[in-house]
Amino acid sequence: MNHDERIARMTFASVYPHYVQKVEKKGRTVAELHRVIEWLTGFDEKKLQEQIDQQSTFEAFFKEATLNPNAHLITGVICGYRVEEITNPLTQKARYLDKLIDELAKGRKMEKILRV
Repeated sequence: MNHDERIARMTFASVYPHYVQKVEKKGRTVAELHRVIEWLTGFDEKKLQEQIDQQSTFEAFFKEATLNPNAHLITGVICGYRVEEITNPLTQKARYLDKLIDELAKGRKMEKILRV
């Protein structure tokens, strides 16, 4: 199974606790994490919880998401990949999310993270 297939089949619920742990360890809150996820995907708290409860794969998660029109402004390197150069659309969206969470954990200001 290649990298893109692995991401597509991974469940959001399996990765979500790691997101929470990563941001809390750096002094950020779950509310801030949810704000970042909602900015990218359009999922409010209720919708996000539904995705977790349904054990949605990343493929299903992003299929239901309404990607922020400014998502293309997310650039830089995450997990060794330059996000703006990723050709697989699903993998790119997953890496957008990783990049935003990374910026949150690194203490970046919310306005910067949300590309305001």
